[in-house]
Amino acid sequence: MICKEEIYKIGIINKPHGIHGEVLFTFTDDIFDRVDCDYLVCLMDGIYIPFFLEEYRFRTDTTALVKFEDVDSDQKARRFTNVEVWFPVKYAAESREEEYSWDYFCGFQAENMELGVIGTITEVDTATINTLFVVDREGEEILIPAQEDFIETIDHKGRKILLKLPEGLLQIDNIESVD
Repeated sequence: MICKEEIYKIGIINKPHGIHGEVLFTFTDDIFDRVDCDYLVCLMDGIYIPFFLEEYRFRTDTTALVKFEDVDSDQKARRFTNVEVWFPVKYAAESREEEYSWDYFCGFQAENMELGVIGTITEVDTATINTLFVVDREGEEILIPAQEDFIETIDHKGRKILLKLPEGLLQIDNIESVD
């Protein structure tokens, strides 16, 4: 069984394409093209299911036509409409560090060098010019700038990010380590 901690979201399948089982895939990370992994994980009916890639070809910088094994008709392809696509973290860790998308860091534990554990990164907000880590700290949402200057180290195996934040950035009353 695939757990959410073992994968990260890289896009969504929009709709079927043609009559031979291809689907249009909009991605936020082209990691599937950069590392050696034969499958993508799709969230179907609340379950993460691996589907093996037969072939794919890029249409634009953010879309590709994907053909999964044993999906050979438009009817079979229709069940993938609006399905989220995820990628295994263990294969992404083989990629060079500068090639990660921000979504890769969802699920990582954010720690501050001075204050200790801040919380878990639940999403990355890229809607504005300043990318933000959205961190869940015991049910409270905290926004932290996701600037490379603030990232001290990344523990890919332990799924932790050590941040060196400027003094006063975390304006939270009584913030203490949650260890």
